[in-house]
Amino acid sequence: MNSNPTLLILAAGMATRYGSLKQLEPFGPYGETILDYSVYDAAKAGFGKVVFVIRKSIAAEFTKATAQKYAGSMAVEYVLQDLHALPSGFTLPDNREKPWGTGHAVWTAASTIKEPFAVINGDDFYGRQSFQLMADFLKATPPERQYGLVGFQLKNTLSPHGAVSRGICEIDDRDNLVSVTEQTHLVQSGKGIVARTTEEQDVLFTGEEMVSMNLMGFTPAVFPYFEMCFKEFLAKHPHDLKAEFYLPDVLNRLVQSGEAQVKVLPSSEKWFGVTYPDDKAVVIRNIHNLIAAGIYPENLWPQP
Repeated sequence: MNSNPTLLILAAGMATRYGSLKQLEPFGPYGETILDYSVYDAAKAGFGKVVFVIRKSIAAEFTKATAQKYAGSMAVEYVLQDLHALPSGFTLPDNREKPWGTGHAVWTAASTIKEPFAVINGDDFYGRQSFQLMADFLKATPPERQYGLVGFQLKNTLSPHGAVSRGICEIDDRDNLVSVTEQTHLVQSGKGIVARTTEEQDVLFTGEEMVSMNLMGFTPAVFPYFEMCFKEFLAKHPHDLKAEFYLPDVLNRLVQSGEAQVKVLPSSEKWFGVTYPDDKAVVIRNIHNLIAAGIYPENLWPQP
């Protein structure tokens, strides 16, 4: 397999809770975005290409902000996540406006990626170690049907400003993923870390649980499986205008059907990101501290 894996960045999100285009929001001393730090870490870890999944409405602004910046470090490509991009035999339901979700975003990149690849969210900071773990995994030529997931401790992934969604991982004694259960309302409270279920019941967590932040590694052999799962999703939700096809759902199907193994790679990094406007000050402070510690240069992508 190609010794230089590709980084697939899901950057088409609407940022409804944040209120602005957080993919291009400046946080670093020279206007660096969270994306800039992810691409920088990926390049250092040995990724050879970055593919951005974006939506048409931000394409011009996004490509202008990124195309030349990364050109000296990695090849850069762009894929549009279009609501009308569907498998053969399916059409867009009337009045559908909501994006199809992270699983669809990965599916749209199938024709662009021919090498082992990692997937990340465009608005999450994963840390240097996380990218190195995934790059080493992908470069080690895993079996065709073995994939990877970088796991984080739940306590290292919370926002102080509101609830977050996290995929709680069940792992066997060989570090293989058994399942991912999405918890959509996790928050730190006086009782500890609490998830509110759809039945309005509270579920307590210790914080030591391993969670998925959508940093996953695959080979191109996974794309036909994404298409199969997406077709099943569309057939099941023909008239639901808000249902979304999520990446963790595909991962669950892979492991529970026995189609693939997913190795969990634990990272000790502390996540931060911008789910809410008040998160911005936290991100700026964390980046400043990482620069002061010598992890990153002050000017991440100096331009000539």
